[in-house]
Amino acid sequence: MSVALSATPPTAATPRESIRVMVVDDAVVVRGLLSRWIDEEPGLEVVASLRTGREAVDQLERTNPDVVILDVEMPDLDGISALPLLLEKKRDLVVIMASTLTRRNAEVSLKALSLGAADYIPKPETSRGVTTSTEFRRDVIEKIRQLGARRKRFVDPRARAPGAQPVTAPRGIEARGGAQAPAVGHAHAPSAAPVKLRPFAHTSPRVLLIGSSTGGPQALTNVVSHLGNVIDHAPLLITQHMPPTFTTILAEHLTRASGRPAREAQEGEPILAGHIYVAPGGRHMQVVRSNGQPAIALNDGPLINFCKPAVDPLFSSASKIWGSSILALILTGMGSDGTRGAGDIVAAGGSIVAQDEATSVVWGMPGAAAHAGVCSAVLPLDQIAPKVVRLFSGDRP
Repeated sequence: MSVALSATPPTAATPRESIRVMVVDDAVVVRGLLSRWIDEEPGLEVVASLRTGREAVDQLERTNPDVVILDVEMPDLDGISALPLLLEKKRDLVVIMASTLTRRNAEVSLKALSLGAADYIPKPETSRGVTTSTEFRRDVIEKIRQLGARRKRFVDPRARAPGAQPVTAPRGIEARGGAQAPAVGHAHAPSAAPVKLRPFAHTSPRVLLIGSSTGGPQALTNVVSHLGNVIDHAPLLITQHMPPTFTTILAEHLTRASGRPAREAQEGEPILAGHIYVAPGGRHMQVVRSNGQPAIALNDGPLINFCKPAVDPLFSSASKIWGSSILALILTGMGSDGTRGAGDIVAAGGSIVAQDEATSVVWGMPGAAAHAGVCSAVLPLDQIAPKVVRLFSGDRP
């Protein structure tokens, strides 16, 4: 079955308008570096470089940024206090929180996501670390480009051709017994690449895997809070692109959202139904067989798809253990991590569901999987958990 969807996720602003960026950080070195990096990039423009959240709120309307890089800790008005004031003035503003890897800052950054921040960037502890970290620079630029371009494509009328309508997206597609689905697509996409959906596995799943990145914490909370007793009867393994400390806090949030125990996975522990295992920041999580049963294996190998933890190692290793018993979800995120592992899962007989573009913060990971032909459904976020519940209860399309 083939369905027409957008050929490629947005990666850059149109030539009509650069992505306008406001940098807010009380550290003059950090502020200067970020501003210089951004101004050196084609299609990006720094419209304000400010020291406090108060200055950001006061100058928002005059400078009219698309994206704000907002430090968590600042004098006068800190980032978490400035965030709602900024969004009150400009509802569709993209705010990216920047914070060092302390527990307090991780908690604040995750709270900011629930208050409307689009994403966060882990910041090196020292000015020297900021200066020398190529990974930090790459993350800053990539997040600005992806999130800023999405805002312009879906929201900003300045970035649209005269007379063009805002982008719309389908409300979800899934394979249904081999029947052809009607063609659906975006309102003004001049070309569309077909998405070939695969039939779901013939047997009910016994394990649930999830991979996510940008926008993932909010999406994960939405999904796990609506899974009901699925987790009681099946293990749930999650790889979310996050640094150390942040994954600890994420697991605590998922415990509260699901009402089931969630924690960072530990080396060698058996994988049991009724538990949520979160890949710890800075380590890849894989599944192995130990003493006759599935168990966790963690490793400190190199970055995969620029990430550690990465989704591909989880998916690929799990396919060798559970095969056709796997249901895997690929939620919002940049890049294409998870697509290769998803291919291994479907080759072993399992099924993949991806989040749709309209509800994704960035349709990179789920979009890559959708266009690779490994998905059995591409659904809005609010339809994913109900679909999972039906599949685990034995419902077949």
